[in-house]
Amino acid sequence: MSGSPVVWVHADSLSPLDPALAANPGAPAIFVFDDVVLEGYEISLKRVQFIYECLLDLPVVIRRGGVAGEVVAFAREHGADLVVSTWTPAPRFAHLRGLIQEVLPVEIVEQTPFAVLEREPSLARFSSFWKLAQKDAFRASHLPRIETPKLPGFS
Repeated sequence: MSGSPVVWVHADSLSPLDPALAANPGAPAIFVFDDVVLEGYEISLKRVQFIYECLLDLPVVIRRGGVAGEVVAFAREHGADLVVSTWTPAPRFAHLRGLIQEVLPVEIVEQTPFAVLEREPSLARFSSFWKLAQKDAFRASHLPRIETPKLPGFS
């Protein structure tokens, strides 16, 4: 890893356990509401609100605009020489990563998928992905083991 990174959080990495954030504790982090997506796709206000509420739990600066330009500007503001992000299969991510890499190196942190899919899903709608993922996602081997505390007088 290079000297001074910033973390680029995207819509597929909205977790306090995000691998890029976890690998770079204390590094400045940014999320950009993508004008291209907001203006060109049918993104519901409910989805925007969900994303915003998730972001409130993360140590990120929230901006709106052109993602690549905002990420590069943020990195320069912080004197960073590297952008770190978590991998996602979203086609727009690959495009944006390429634009950022024209200016700064981008390190991609892999993540363990929560479900193994039988085939590639359509990424146009979450419901198509979820139909493929839900069966494997709820397998017992994927679920964390939760110990129930023993209460006095109960077996």
